[in-house]
Amino acid sequence: MRQATLIIGAGSGLSAALARRFSRSGNKVVLAARDTTDLSNLAEEIDALTIRCDATKQQDVANLFEQIDKADLSLSEMIYNAGAYISGPVTELDPEEIQQSVDVNAIGAFLAARQSARRMQKTGAGTMLFTGASAAIKGYANSSAFAMGKFALRGLCQSLARELAPQNIHVVHFVIDGLIHQPDRGEPYDDSIICLDPHAIAESYFQIAAQDRSAWTWEIELRPWLENF
Repeated sequence: MRQATLIIGAGSGLSAALARRFSRSGNKVVLAARDTTDLSNLAEEIDALTIRCDATKQQDVANLFEQIDKADLSLSEMIYNAGAYISGPVTELDPEEIQQSVDVNAIGAFLAARQSARRMQKTGAGTMLFTGASAAIKGYANSSAFAMGKFALRGLCQSLARELAPQNIHVVHFVIDGLIHQPDRGEPYDDSIICLDPHAIAESYFQIAAQDRSAWTWEIELRPWLENF
């Protein structure tokens, strides 16, 4: 069976950089998103499989993994890159929008981890990589909704790391402390601006995924050299 890297929350920017980096390792990349229309060029470039999936819906996530099984692929990495950002004063936030934010940032991650763990336990190995944010360790003003979801994601990852590491499943939470450059906007990356290069982030994900299990990390923070912290 061919090894596969699944990216949930696929799109431009970081997820596209991740797709290209893991594809170069020889893995079949699977791109999952609520709308896969804009993924056609990337999928053609790296010969990726695209699957429509709303990560907050249990049946959608189950169907996603079933399609990977039917494609005769063995899941070596699952990257959860889906996220939803909502900000504003607590007195003005819409509870329904908050629920959606928490569902995308945390519940979807749980559903993806659940299905991934079942497959990785069968093969005896695997890696789960989750994209977090500085809001996972610091609750900023007017960012209560985002912090709720990202704090929950970090807690999920910490628990999964302790539970699954003895089963040879590596779980990693990435704290992305800063804005990520968006190459699709037409401006070249310049490290004099306070912005992370998505290709550099992708390289870090790849290196962490390749860590020897004698020296695993469960969490890493990434920030540009000019970012305050």
